[in-house]
Amino acid sequence: MASIGLFYTSETGNTRKIAKLIAREHFDADVVALHPFERASAEDVMGYDALIFGVPTVGDGEYPETLQDFLPELDQVDFSGKRVALFGLGDQVGYPMEFVDALGMLYEHLEGLGAQLLGHWPTDGYEFDFSKADIGDGCFCGLVLDQDNQPDETPQRLAKWLDGIRADLLGGG
Repeated sequence: MASIGLFYTSETGNTRKIAKLIAREHFDADVVALHPFERASAEDVMGYDALIFGVPTVGDGEYPETLQDFLPELDQVDFSGKRVALFGLGDQVGYPMEFVDALGMLYEHLEGLGAQLLGHWPTDGYEFDFSKADIGDGCFCGLVLDQDNQPDETPQRLAKWLDGIRADLLGGG
């Protein structure tokens, strides 16, 4: 069985592509199991001690509908002892006032459920006016990717973020 559950939702396909990239190119085979939120359950989440959640921000700083619908499932999970890393996708040019807000909202939700959250990411290199994912110390609450305006930054950002949390996710950190 895989040791990391990666749960995601995707509106345009970008988050799904990043999830698949993480599983296939950044971990050994069979380490990461992919779970789209629309086909997942609380039991699926409970089956892992290490989790990665990927979410895009849609509309004016909202959750995608599939994640909104999945929140009651998350509320059933005992997150104590679970190591959780988050990544979010957003458009800093088109939506500078709600850049990756869904990432910040998910972070707060999981923090309230007792998850051990990993993988803060620097806000340097992004231009935005406001983000619920900005935790106020020069960091986002997870990895932030902008496939609309900075797709060429994604490989380096993803590799550096995963290098920083890999040991914790695999239980050796």
